Amino acid sequence: MRLHVRGNRLPDGESVQWWIVDGKLSAEPVAGAETVFDTGWILPGLVDAHCHVGVGPGGAVELDEAIRQAEAERDAGALLLRDCGSPIDTRSLDDRDDLPRIIRAGRHLAKPKRYIPGLPIDLDDESQLPAAVAEQARRGDGWVKLVGDWIDREVGDLAPLWSDKVLKTAIDTAHAHGARVTAHVFGEDALPGLIKAGIDCIEHGYGLTDDTIELMVEHGTALVPTLINLENFPGIAEKASRYPVYANHMRDLYARGRQRLGVVRDAGVPIYAGTDAGGGITHGRIADEVDALKGIGMTPTEALGAACWEARRWLGRPGLDDGASADLLCYTDDPRQGAAVLNRPDLVILRGRVF
Repeated sequence: MRLHVRGNRLPDGESVQWWIVDGKLSAEPVAGAETVFDTGWILPGLVDAHCHVGVGPGGAVELDEAIRQAEAERDAGALLLRDCGSPIDTRSLDDRDDLPRIIRAGRHLAKPKRYIPGLPIDLDDESQLPAAVAEQARRGDGWVKLVGDWIDREVGDLAPLWSDKVLKTAIDTAHAHGARVTAHVFGEDALPGLIKAGIDCIEHGYGLTDDTIELMVEHGTALVPTLINLENFPGIAEKASRYPVYANHMRDLYARGRQRLGVVRDAGVPIYAGTDAGGGITHGRIADEVDALKGIGMTPTEALGAACWEARRWLGRPGLDDGASADLLCYTDDPRQGAAVLNRPDLVILRGRVF
């Protein structure tokens, strides 16, 4: 199938046209191509930089459900997914040319009773962390996922899982294996040790302070804030009446999270869009996350870039480039207008195939 599309690209708005043959983009005209889009906006496929294909509200799901999750992402225009931890093996999805590309971080690494049951690999002793990181680096696609903080029932509040010393060794081990490291962090206390140890990214980060924001700038640490997940915090607090300090902490993080993330943005920390889909958040909501990023001060173009061309550059994947896979979206209306437009592309083209 030979296709042709014409429209305006972002962020510069320049008029462009692409030919598609054998699933690849061509900047040179291709004879016999059918024009399938002629007026509007053309984007590389969107990126959900934090989701969990293979996780549902009850934990791990069957492979058929994981496929439905990936289809929901595709239909919403998310054609590149960074899977930040899944307990099931989804490698077989790579054999299907109708599903988004997935960059995997292997399984979460945690301690017993310090994360959602059934999702992580639980390490009885933190001395096991470097070896576990090495194993997940070999199993993943260039990323490793740590649980940086979670409720400690003996403390009654969020608390770090790992010592600073073992974090440094573990992150150095991942880097030696060619992998980057990210960590789930809701609160404040785990952040200094993770950032100083050289972690590449923080997930959530609602407890960032002026000091830890400065550390992120100094170390070049990225942030994926999963803003739509923040809406779950009041409900989490309500269910945590046995742990009043923790419950109040979660309410406080909810109350000031957006303001703090606005400071992060203003400081120049690289921010990328991720939904935390899987579990309590349904797949296919990347447009809602882009809208939420506008709420912390991002311009419409900046917020869209965080889920598109900038995120692809960060993850080392091509955008609209000659010879790249034809993974693109076409919109009659400007997708920067909001989720109502962004969530409904006129055409989704994945590996040169029209959906």
